[in-house]
Amino acid sequence: MSPLSSPSISPEQLSLQLIADMTEWRQHLHRFPECGFDVNLTANFIADKLQSFGIDVVRNIGKSGLVGILRNGNSTASVGLRADMDALHIHEQNTFSHCSQHDGKMHACGHDGHSAMLLGAACYLAANPIFDGTVYFIFQPDEEHGHGAQAMIDDGLFERFSIDEVYGIHNFPGLAEGELMVRPGSLMASESSFEITINGVGGHAALPHQGIDPIVVGAQVIMALQTIVSRNLSAIHETAVVSATEFVTNGTVNVIPSQVVIKGDCRCFTEDSLTHIEQNMARIVAGICQAAGADHTFEFINTFYPTVNNPKQTAYAVQAAQQILGADKVNAACDPLTISEDFSSMLRVKPGCYVLLGNGTESVGGCALHNPKYDFNDRILKLGANYWIQLVNGRLNVTV
Repeated sequence: MSPLSSPSISPEQLSLQLIADMTEWRQHLHRFPECGFDVNLTANFIADKLQSFGIDVVRNIGKSGLVGILRNGNSTASVGLRADMDALHIHEQNTFSHCSQHDGKMHACGHDGHSAMLLGAACYLAANPIFDGTVYFIFQPDEEHGHGAQAMIDDGLFERFSIDEVYGIHNFPGLAEGELMVRPGSLMASESSFEITINGVGGHAALPHQGIDPIVVGAQVIMALQTIVSRNLSAIHETAVVSATEFVTNGTVNVIPSQVVIKGDCRCFTEDSLTHIEQNMARIVAGICQAAGADHTFEFINTFYPTVNNPKQTAYAVQAAQQILGADKVNAACDPLTISEDFSSMLRVKPGCYVLLGNGTESVGGCALHNPKYDFNDRILKLGANYWIQLVNGRLNVTV
């Protein structure tokens, strides 16, 4: 593949009909949200659209994921473009006409918009195939729980399809529509949870010397966990958060409990930091419990890896975004974010880049993600679709 050399596409060059279609598709998906891997209605809708554009579709990858395949020319070069399909278990509080019709479920993260803008790009590229190579349109289930990307990978996504590099996009409330932000390296944090069970010897609150108080042991553990960030990770190179969020006992007002359960959440920006956190946490818990004579179990569950953009693919993404939005609208060195995204699993296998596209501010598109009043800003559909088109034509050897 060569660096971007394609002419810039302005949003106005997409037909008004395609823009209207994307809006209709997005609002249809919003009306009928599905969660986790149970996204069959959504996948059927997307597959039907792709096939109507003349794009081949392979279904049931990673349970309910699908891939659209569009080839043109003779090059063996390829790119993968990924959108997520799943919604959240949230009761929508909006009252507009496209409000969720599935009670207790809603598209509160904009995955309906991500799917619609990728469908729009697929429609345009199928009708205007000036690129040389193959585009893989990846529609993924279960991003919210962090399992969908890995499920598609485990089902052979990158073995069954010759994908050279992979790209993703997410809307971002609070960033003005028409603006985009990204950074090479770590863009978003990992998300890991931990559960520590401390088993002591309970008894009467008036006779603590007759038992082993797991509350005291647990309190020591919680305080010691704070030394992981301050004393075990580099203050210059390793940013992390370790938070104990639950402390549950089986005692009562005059009873020393026999058991304490501590749960919490960890965030960091590199896999090395992730390893260090887990190892130091295990060491601290084991040491304190052994010193007190208490038994323990320790479980560390990593749900999302850090989202780490490849510098080369980030440069391609930045150039494509600048051609669509203007150089002054693209922040190519934004601050890293402590939110998480399971596209990170794909970036562990293939080079690529994940970008954040402004959903708007204040009353238009500014409502926070995962909020029951959130809605995707339909005005950015054309921007996202054009970004995809520009990126494809730039990466797949289009010459002026």
